[in-house]
Amino acid sequence: MNRIRRSRDAVPAESITRARTGLTRDVRGRQRRYLVAMVVRTVCVVLMAATWNRWPALAACALAGAVVIPYVAVVLAQAHWRQQRGPRHAVAPPPRQEPAARVVLEPTLILPPEH
Repeated sequence: MNRIRRSRDAVPAESITRARTGLTRDVRGRQRRYLVAMVVRTVCVVLMAATWNRWPALAACALAGAVVIPYVAVVLAQAHWRQQRGPRHAVAPPPRQEPAARVVLEPTLILPPEH
């Protein structure tokens, strides 16, 4: 069995258990939440129209919900996105290498060969 030896000074591998969700999955989830919020808003508008003459207090609450829900939906979607990003982990800098020794070249005159 071929095993690779690890030195104790080696930088540990990055763990993927704390990796963010993929962009496609994140966008899909935010779109789904926003769609649900807009369906609830539509229900509020229909409820307001249906109850305006009979129950004005319920109609006013439905109107307030229809006005506030879009703002809340956008704020929650953006707040969730910021929470998903999480803290950035420090990346270990590469080991510092000494620069190569400089070699001083002396000027040389190169002549063409004689025939």
